[in-house]
Amino acid sequence: MVDPEPRPSAAQRLGAQETLGISTLDPGHRPPTMPPGRHVAITVRMLDGTDEVFDVSQRASGKVLFDLVCTHLNLVEGDYFGLEYEDHNKMTVRPKHTVLRFVVKFFPPDHAQLLEELTRYLFALQIKHDLACGRLTCNDSSAALLVSHVIQSEIGDFEESQSRQHLLNNSYIPEQMALMDKIMEFHSKNVGQTPAESDYQLLEVARRLEMYGVRLHPAKDREGSKLSLSVSHTGVLVFQGHTKINAFNWSKVRKLSFKRKRFLIKLRPDLNSSYQDTLEFLMGSRDCCKVFWKICVEYHAFFRLFEEPKPKPKPVLFTRGSSFRFSGRTQKQVIDYVKDSEFKKIAFDRYRLGCLSGSFLSPPLICLSVPSTGLASDSPHLSASSGNSQGMVNGQKPVQLFGHSPDGRQPSPLTSPLLNDAGSVRTDDEDEVRRKRFPTDRAYFIAKELLTTERTYLKDLEVVTSFQDAVGKDEATPEPLKSTIFSHFDPLYKFHSGFLREVEQRLALWEGRSNAHIKGDYQRIGDVMLKNLQGLKPLMAHLQKHSEALVELEKACRASRRLEVLVRDFELQKVCYIPLNVFILRPLHRLTHYKQILERLCKHYPATHVDFRDSRAALADVSEVVAQLQAGMIKMENVQKLLELKKDLIGVDNLVTPGREFIRLGCLSKLSGKGLQQRMFFLFNDVLLYTSRGMTATNQFKVHGQLPLHGMTIRESEDEWGVPHAFTLVGQHQSVVVAASSLSEMEKWMEDIKMAIDLAGSSNGPTSDLLASSLTDNKSPTEDSCQEAESEDDLAASRTSLERQAPHRGNTTVHVCWHRNTTVSMVDFSVAVENQLSGNLLRKFKNSNGWQKLWVVFTNFSLFFYKTHQDDYPLASLPLLGYSVTIPTESENIHKDYVFKLHFKSHVYYFRSESEYTFERWMEVIRSATVSASHRRSRKESHLY
Repeated sequence: MVDPEPRPSAAQRLGAQETLGISTLDPGHRPPTMPPGRHVAITVRMLDGTDEVFDVSQRASGKVLFDLVCTHLNLVEGDYFGLEYEDHNKMTVRPKHTVLRFVVKFFPPDHAQLLEELTRYLFALQIKHDLACGRLTCNDSSAALLVSHVIQSEIGDFEESQSRQHLLNNSYIPEQMALMDKIMEFHSKNVGQTPAESDYQLLEVARRLEMYGVRLHPAKDREGSKLSLSVSHTGVLVFQGHTKINAFNWSKVRKLSFKRKRFLIKLRPDLNSSYQDTLEFLMGSRDCCKVFWKICVEYHAFFRLFEEPKPKPKPVLFTRGSSFRFSGRTQKQVIDYVKDSEFKKIAFDRYRLGCLSGSFLSPPLICLSVPSTGLASDSPHLSASSGNSQGMVNGQKPVQLFGHSPDGRQPSPLTSPLLNDAGSVRTDDEDEVRRKRFPTDRAYFIAKELLTTERTYLKDLEVVTSFQDAVGKDEATPEPLKSTIFSHFDPLYKFHSGFLREVEQRLALWEGRSNAHIKGDYQRIGDVMLKNLQGLKPLMAHLQKHSEALVELEKACRASRRLEVLVRDFELQKVCYIPLNVFILRPLHRLTHYKQILERLCKHYPATHVDFRDSRAALADVSEVVAQLQAGMIKMENVQKLLELKKDLIGVDNLVTPGREFIRLGCLSKLSGKGLQQRMFFLFNDVLLYTSRGMTATNQFKVHGQLPLHGMTIRESEDEWGVPHAFTLVGQHQSVVVAASSLSEMEKWMEDIKMAIDLAGSSNGPTSDLLASSLTDNKSPTEDSCQEAESEDDLAASRTSLERQAPHRGNTTVHVCWHRNTTVSMVDFSVAVENQLSGNLLRKFKNSNGWQKLWVVFTNFSLFFYKTHQDDYPLASLPLLGYSVTIPTESENIHKDYVFKLHFKSHVYYFRSESEYTFERWMEVIRSATVSASHRRSRKESHLY
């Protein structure tokens, strides 16, 4: 091995014992066996831009050279990397004229699968290169965020003059000067991040970009349109420019082949697909076509197979087609190898680049191959065999953010790749170490709950502010609506952004992650909460006027069809994962959460604790505010629920009327001449509606009957009709026989209906309700409120009706109750408002021992899954109505602590929390959505079950 220059080598930078960082390959690792013959010097450009010269036999294969590079770097997870040509015009290895580049070859879907810090560091260098050369394209905000993590790794914590000078001296992205202020703003938020953590965050942001790891191969379709093909762990991708226009998942692909310049994708038969059986793309040449085909073969084998495929036996007489097969370890084998092997931990020096050299700003490289038969060859193609370090010299392909279908629709919660074994296998050894490093005091985990839920709350406020941006400039938006929503939420968002920063800084000090030289006892949170709750008092006027925002929005939508369409379209966006009205009430709900957190904190602390006094004072302040807003909050929650139900129902006028209160909704079977038929019932304090789900474009529920509660009686009638759990509703004009799915469901309905009948009988008329009365239409109510509409003709008409033809969410609480044949009450909704939680959980795959780390938000009776807390919208959701939550038994072989099990019929999920406290909290809040709440009649009752 020869180094022509006296400067420090890559081995010294990446393998020096006296520096910081960890690698797991012993420096005495045996180099590959070198075949006999004359030696030549081969130049390999490393990921940090430096050139290393390797002395190899002229007869050596590309794998030998690649193994030398991995040994030189002390790299264990070398299977993710490869070699490629620096110049595609020089496809033979001539020592004096050819430079090979060491690059990332396989981009995994989750950087957490990279178990070594050195591997993640090399991936980070690859991202820096792709950013600089313009291959990794993204919006300005993402680019600035990526660069902020790069300079955090290189120069440490933010200092304005130093950061600005560093950006002036170094170029990381094209047009960097225009983004300098934004980069510095992001850099200032990275305080306390170590270089290793910065690498991790860099990869976390980069992996979510559409062009992450993408290597484009020019092609044309049958019509001659210019396209580009690429490949990722999910399948074959099609791009037009830098926009992905199609994706063919491996599960849909039957065969990949090429014939001369034509690349062929044969799909599996699918009756629901509009694609033809075989898709054809025309590439530049046969060689280009074959190279891309080989890359696809390797990507499929590396990410989809459990072990290296066996070589195809050689034919006796004739050969047909290519004999190329992937040779090397699969990703699963790499992960198992690193996990199961015990390596001596050695240090490596994290080499910080002073600037990006010209090589980083060079045009994108053309990915070619080193022939397996020898380094001196005229063949432009790739091949190599591999042992411990797979050394194929080839191009790399991208990673697509899984959890999305090719058409951009959000997947079903039960079929999403995020919640299936098709997702990536994850090891949690690093999480074990990280968890042991953090404090174990219960107060720390209470403070951490404040942090995680505040992050979610601020994201929810961002939804409202983005709604402001979407409709604020439209001329259809009336001034009263602008003044109520815009003036109320902007100050709140600004205040809570500052509050979140203070909480993050305090937790960083508590965990010992911050390198700020600050002295004092910072293992407490009560003082931070007291300070900010007192700072929140001037904003009380905004909180008290949230009812106005709710009312003004509904009135404006009624007055303007255009605004109604704008609001509806916004609610259909992925960021609006729950009804918009719920987001508007979030600031009021958040005060209740602060109160609960402080109650737990005060209960935990002894009276002598340094943080007890501040925590108790903060609790007194927030309790006073909650008490002032409690009555108005309950009224607004009722109006919000009525407005939400109004969107789910058709065939009823004036659902929001003065004095009307929602009590319960759910499925019951109605007895008619054709037997028992599933119907959705809605109980209010003055009327009972029953509906069926119409087969319309809106998936709304068609009202078939309205039963006034005044004068109604109710009795059990199981023996009378021979139907289990049946009861009869006897009204003034008609009687209805219904049956519940279980005895407990029947008891809930009968108890609530009896209570509603008593209220209707004792009431002298509708009470004055300013909120509801301001929303009441001038239209007259339905003249025959108890008219029966159960004939087959009417039902058929409801299925073809196109009333209010507008897109509508099919995953609301009403639809979940319909599909799972269950019920939920207003008391349940109120308890769910108080029981919200967010944080990281590990989700276990069904058919393996792997665990996947997810950011999970529990709200509105559902779990919403994200990759990180920084994501703008969930990848999948899991409604929990009907689910049971338990602890795994011994027979289930879940040998981990703090694991809980969710199951509904044949659907089973295991989730694992980081501590006993978080485990208790997740069990507590989930039970609030899954445990019967039929006897909870007061908002003051405990949320602990």
